[in-house]
This record gives sequence, C-alpha cells and structure tokens, in this order.
Amino acid sequence: MNKEEFKNFLIQRAAENDFHIEEDVIDEFYLYMRNLIEWNQKINLTAIKDEREIVIKHFIDSILVSKYLTGDRMLDLGSGAGFPGIPLKIVNKGLDVTLIDSVNKKVNFMKDSIDKIGLKNIDAFHTRAEDLAHESEYREQFDTVVSRAVANMTTLVEYMIPFVRVGGKCLCLKGPNCEDEINSAKNAIRKLGGKIEEVIEYKIDNNDRCLVVINKIRNTEQIYPRKLGKPLKEPLQ
Repeated sequence: MNKEEFKNFLIQRAAENDFHIEEDVIDEFYLYMRNLIEWNQKINLTAIKDEREIVIKHFIDSILVSKYLTGDRMLDLGSGAGFPGIPLKIVNKGLDVTLIDSVNKKVNFMKDSIDKIGLKNIDAFHTRAEDLAHESEYREQFDTVVSRAVANMTTLVEYMIPFVRVGGKCLCLKGPNCEDEINSAKNAIRKLGGKIEEVIEYKIDNNDRCLVVINKIRNTEQIYPRKLGKPLKEPLQ
C-alpha cells in the first residue's frame, strides 16, 4: 500500500470499530508499519506480514484498548514488536509508556521505531518482569499495565499485578475462548491483590478477541512475582 491507501484503510478499519483516528498520526503508523516490515525480513518479529493484516491485527487490535486506560503511566509487559504499547502511545500522546521484553533484538526494534517515529516519553527495556517488579522505581508505580497474549492468564497476572498501583488496572488482551483461563486464574488474581472488573468479548474482522480488565484493590505481597521462572513452571493455585 502507498501512504494514501494506507491512510484510507486505517481510518476505515478504525471507524468500523468505533475508533476515530486523527489525521496527524497517520504518518506515524505508516512509518511504524514500514519499519516493522523491514526489520521482519532480518529477524522474526511477527508472523503477520501482509500490510492489511498488520493494520487489523496489530494496530486496530492495540488501539481499541484506549478507552480502558486509566491514569497516564502505562507499562506494556512482553511488548514483542511493540504491541499494544506503541500504537497506544501514538493515539494517546499524554501517556508515559514503558515497554519491556526479555528478547533483546525485539527491544532494539522498538527503540529504533520509537526514534524513527519521533515519540517522546516512551522507552523500551531489555529485562524480565520477575526482576523489574522487585525494583522500587517500578513496583506498584503504574496506573495501567497491558499485555497481549504473553502467557496463560494465571502466569500472566503474577507478572502484571505487582507493577500496578492500588486503584490501577491490568488489561489482558487474549484470543477466543478465554473463559477457562479466566476461571483458572481467579485465585491467583485474588492472592495478588486484584479483582476482575469485567471481561469484554468482541470481534475484529471476524477474529474473536477477549479483554480482561482487572482492578488492583490492595498491595501485592513482596514475594510476588516469584523468580527463576516459577510463575510459568508452577502457576499459583
């Protein structure tokens, strides 16, 4: 797609999902897509290579979370190629965004994209949630923590909830049929100081999506998240 085709397609797809895209961010999304395609030829960032699919499954899927954000400090955990954090920053310039991922080449891509797009108050770090969540600068300091399909819900919430301030939210983007995952994670969410506020099921281009909104209602015990991969190997019961 040339830039004009891209613009029309992005605006149309956003409007179909009741989201208004401002014209002044079109160039930023276009730069992001071109950079993603270029880097993806060298390193495996995403299995989605078609430009229209990138718009739908990465950009639109990410920005629809906007209405559930709270406050102005957001962490994207396991950002990968920057989803949903970078699209959310593009359409919410007031956000102060931290992106983290355990794969350094993906962090390098995010840093390069941030620089090329010219975004401010956003940075990407090569780190693990198990380590960063125990640092006072980050622990329970974020208004919103988002994550997209990083792990099973029970494991995921142990990574996410310790970063959220009391009164803040976790936004977990999942695929279809997430009911069993949610039910299995309820005890872990309670132990970690969270409470499910709502579960939103929706479709993007006939793709079933699920957004789990978790409120942080009390402080998380200092032992969480556990280290050495325990949240993955031994999920909370």
